[in-house]
Amino acid sequence: MNKETILVLDFGGQYNQLIARRVRECGVYSEVVPYTVPVEELLARNPSGIIFTGGPNSVYGEDSPRCEKRLLEAGIPVLGICYGSQLIAYLEGGEVKTAPVSEYGHTDMQIDVPDSRLFGDVPQRTFVWMSHTDCIARVPEGYRVTAHTLNCPCAAMENAGKKIYAVQFHPEVMHTKEGRKMLAHFVFDVCGCRGDWRMEDFTRETIESLREKIGSGRVLCALSGGVDSSVAAVLLSRAVGRQLTCVFVDHGLLRKDEGDQVEAVFGPNGPYDLNFIRVNAQDHFYAALAGVTDPEQKRKIIGEEFIRVFEAEAKKIGAVEFLAQGTIYPDVIESGLGKSATIKSHHNVGGLPEHVEFKEIVEPLRMLFKDEVRRVGLELGIPEALVFRQPFPGPGLGIRIIGEVTPEKVRIVQEADAIYREELEKAGAHKNLGQYFAALTNMRSVGVMGDFRTYDYAVALRAVLTSDFMTADAAEIPWEVLKTATTRIVNEVKGVSRCLFDCTAKPPSTIEYE
Repeated sequence: MNKETILVLDFGGQYNQLIARRVRECGVYSEVVPYTVPVEELLARNPSGIIFTGGPNSVYGEDSPRCEKRLLEAGIPVLGICYGSQLIAYLEGGEVKTAPVSEYGHTDMQIDVPDSRLFGDVPQRTFVWMSHTDCIARVPEGYRVTAHTLNCPCAAMENAGKKIYAVQFHPEVMHTKEGRKMLAHFVFDVCGCRGDWRMEDFTRETIESLREKIGSGRVLCALSGGVDSSVAAVLLSRAVGRQLTCVFVDHGLLRKDEGDQVEAVFGPNGPYDLNFIRVNAQDHFYAALAGVTDPEQKRKIIGEEFIRVFEAEAKKIGAVEFLAQGTIYPDVIESGLGKSATIKSHHNVGGLPEHVEFKEIVEPLRMLFKDEVRRVGLELGIPEALVFRQPFPGPGLGIRIIGEVTPEKVRIVQEADAIYREELEKAGAHKNLGQYFAALTNMRSVGVMGDFRTYDYAVALRAVLTSDFMTADAAEIPWEVLKTATTRIVNEVKGVSRCLFDCTAKPPSTIEYE
């Protein structure tokens, strides 16, 4: 696709994917790439601008990630964030030192150059989100300081002639009050972008691309019934019609009654004209997971077992060349991008086995965030009830059960989750929530029921507010709803003696438990 692109050069920062997300909110396509990509390859993509991310290293460290200085001499606008700003100073001949006082969290910042293109109509005094121990002690020749804080003399600098800007804070996080405005100034006022990233264009171009790639070949789509795989299935159906077969694997780790619900939507009696196959493989998955407690190992086992089932079904269908998945961009990034830290291996990315018996894996949504996937779904005419249904991870309850997965634990979390979701929805407390579910901890504690001592599991209840699933805040659920759900779960679900509510944001936690 010939479109404006802002490349986000990843130096290991925890917010790298969020930077790309914020740029896309401006209507400009953005993609995260490892800092190890050669300069020639970066320039060949003809980016409208490049953003250097933050990172945990010091620019003077022996193994610190760096790019070549000639990237700053190519005439392409550059914005450095946190470590990225220090790297620009280092490469351009400035000086970076350990800050006398480290800054973390909300920080009062004073803008010194109000006419800076980056700050535009931003108030001269504003709050930003800092997270650093090093700072720019001396700016390079040709640069000027454009903002400062009490403990950071250079909170921002620029060389407007070279279109190079640097900020010590994080404009991409919501805690920086005017951060989105600053990024928009970089994208439009510095890089000169128009904003040509449209979901309708993506949908049309992707269907055309899939049709060209697949030709007359057959495709097996891994359909979970979730938003991502459902949108991928309908996209593929529009592209290749009956050449597509959707295989739904009930691995025994679904929510209560979910297998039947998925079949009702996509099966022969549903509204979609799809070749649909349901495979009941509960016993197979339970056997493979027996005795396994490590979350990464669980994910990889589930990923491999999925593939083996799909390979077996492909042989029955005959001449299937392509495997299609509903992989989205957060899956790719969290599973490890280049030399970035792996947060967790997603079963359909980092959890895939080395050998796969398909000619190619097709992932039409691989570069989209969750809210963008939903917009594609609406563009395709998929009913809102399906597009905005509660997200559910491919590994299912396998990553909502801490420790070993057993049929008994699956029963407990299925029933507890169904009660929790029912009570939230009955009270109308589910509206605007990004995700809500029950998980089973590996903690057992003493309880009292009917004058008898019990020693049963604790269930964790989770509810978050999020739009992109890359960051999230814990939702405030009314106490009466939590009390009612807790009472029902403890009384109705055998094996549970305690309920806990998880009020942790992402970061530092993830939305799911494993």
